[in-house]
Amino acid sequence: MTDNHELPDTRSVVLVVNGERREIDVETRMTLADCLRHKLGKTGTHLGCEHGVCGACTVLVNGHSARSCLMLAVQANDAEITTVEGIASGDGEWHPLQQAFHEHHALQCGFCTAGILTSMVEFLGENPDPAEDEVREALSGNICRCTGYQGIVRAVLDAAGRLRARNGAISP
Repeated sequence: MTDNHELPDTRSVVLVVNGERREIDVETRMTLADCLRHKLGKTGTHLGCEHGVCGACTVLVNGHSARSCLMLAVQANDAEITTVEGIASGDGEWHPLQQAFHEHHALQCGFCTAGILTSMVEFLGENPDPAEDEVREALSGNICRCTGYQGIVRAVLDAAGRLRARNGAISP
């Protein structure tokens, strides 16, 4: 009699998570979100809908936002991953976006915040001087059930100004 209970298919992957190179074994069906949370302890990445709709699981993969609930960990092999834990500088100083969120009370329960922050880091990198309507459009991929987005929009616009000032590109 043959045993029909096969062991899960696993692969070794190399991920650079928040600047730290990690080599781990993962099941081929494991999502990047589950890998980050359960294998690497990056619990700032949240799972909401698990269908890629809410944006809570958004991380940066090679500098571009990705829904980690829809991406397999094996697909991220050799990629640079930035989670919300990696947005702050290495010395613990908050990113201007994090500081602006704090000052503008741009979060309530905080569940969606990690995905919004990572999405907006990419957005502000591509659009350093956005208009309010552009910020609102960029936020449309992240669902927040607690706020009315007003504080979030103010925080993103404030962070854009801080980043421009820090980078020496102050606009009028």
